Amino acid sequence: MAIDTTPTPVAERRTAARLSTRDRLVLFVLCAAQFMVALDFSVLNVALPVLGADLGMSTSALQWAVTAFALPSGGFLLLFGRIGDLYGRRRLFLCGLALFGAASLLATLAWDPASFLTGRALQGLGAAAIVPTGMSLLTTTFPEGPARDRALGISGTLLSLGFTVGMVAGGVLTDLLSWRSTMGLLALFALVVLPLAPRLLPESRTPERPRLDVPGAVAVTGGLLALIYALTTAAEHGFGRIDVLVALVAGLVLLAAFVAVESRTSAPLVSLPVLRRRTVAWGNLGGLVTFSMMSTVVFVLTLYLQEVLGLGAFETGLVFGVQGVLSVVAGSCAPRVIGRFGARRTLVGALAGQGAVGLSLLALGEGGWSVVLATAAVSLASMCHLGAIISYGLTVTSGVPDEEQGLATGLVTSTQQVGITVGIPLLGVLATTATDLRTGVHTVLVLDAVIVLAAAVLVAVGLRVARAESGAVEAETVGTR
Repeated sequence: MAIDTTPTPVAERRTAARLSTRDRLVLFVLCAAQFMVALDFSVLNVALPVLGADLGMSTSALQWAVTAFALPSGGFLLLFGRIGDLYGRRRLFLCGLALFGAASLLATLAWDPASFLTGRALQGLGAAAIVPTGMSLLTTTFPEGPARDRALGISGTLLSLGFTVGMVAGGVLTDLLSWRSTMGLLALFALVVLPLAPRLLPESRTPERPRLDVPGAVAVTGGLLALIYALTTAAEHGFGRIDVLVALVAGLVLLAAFVAVESRTSAPLVSLPVLRRRTVAWGNLGGLVTFSMMSTVVFVLTLYLQEVLGLGAFETGLVFGVQGVLSVVAGSCAPRVIGRFGARRTLVGALAGQGAVGLSLLALGEGGWSVVLATAAVSLASMCHLGAIISYGLTVTSGVPDEEQGLATGLVTSTQQVGITVGIPLLGVLATTATDLRTGVHTVLVLDAVIVLAAAVLVAVGLRVARAESGAVEAETVGTR
């Protein structure tokens, strides 16, 4: 009797998920760059008071240490993603790495506020080139299926881990050395990655060379810059300031103008039919909610642990260190879960889990047990959050042609940046302005959980998860509506 040696579907998926040595090296370069950028989002936070005293920056001016990075890193993402599509993703990725490294060195050696903020702004500009082109190189290097699932799983894990490690490393480096070591660490990362990238990364661009949509680029970049400025400034000073209101209105007007321009131009920066794909629209909604609401939870828990429970900066960092370790575990499991249930079902389940676990934080009190509860809850919520990050990235980029991967991944990374930016101003301010911090934190946690759970329902309906196929069919293009 002959033995059937035909591989089972599970065996086929496992074989397809195995990466060659070169694939692993390519993934290392791309993930190291993403980790470096994620680290930059948080590594400086704990060091801000020391930095301000050293450079002579007032307390009110310290927000610019964050804003100077956030403005260009978020504002130029879509533009740089499209430029990479048209003129070469590898080329722009290398330019972004070189700029990021040089800017980090400038910030390390800064002699006054102006030189430091210049370095931060240039870091943000470099990050805006690295993130969308790096993600595009990843999705065009690894084909749809198990290999891309695994690559995005590793990338998503390191993205989340980089933000968490930054919070811990920032406090340790500042205490042991100085705030300058936090910027020096980023320069060292760039120095390690940059020599490897030219030898390993393939060039990737669209086969055609259409002209760049300049009016659309000006409108969307200006709109994002204005919107991010308004939201980051509101987080510090509230929405009552004139400059915040003017920037908010200007941002919305420019983004509306961008939509109008894109509907009329022959070579749009953003293809509106792509935005009308269910996977792109609803996947990005899920990504926006998971990033904005998780960043809010981390923000208000940081306040609660230090202001109510009396923990120091280092102890607070350790709480989020546990979160980082479990995020790594979640990142290693997420591709298997996605392979079993599909990206769309995983996205909905992860959002529902993030919201449900967040509700448990309402039991926070003032005893020592609250530290245990906070550690367990934020860690479990982060595991769900990481599953949502990976599955929404897969949902948005699945079925998108290679020539539009820069656009799709630009939307993914723009959603990440905007999500991280909007959560704290919109909800976190309720905690910081409340008469009683504990009550304010509980109010924020309720709203946070309700928003995430509502998003899970909307995404489920929008993607029609109940009828979505799993496996290879999950990755097929969903028609525009």
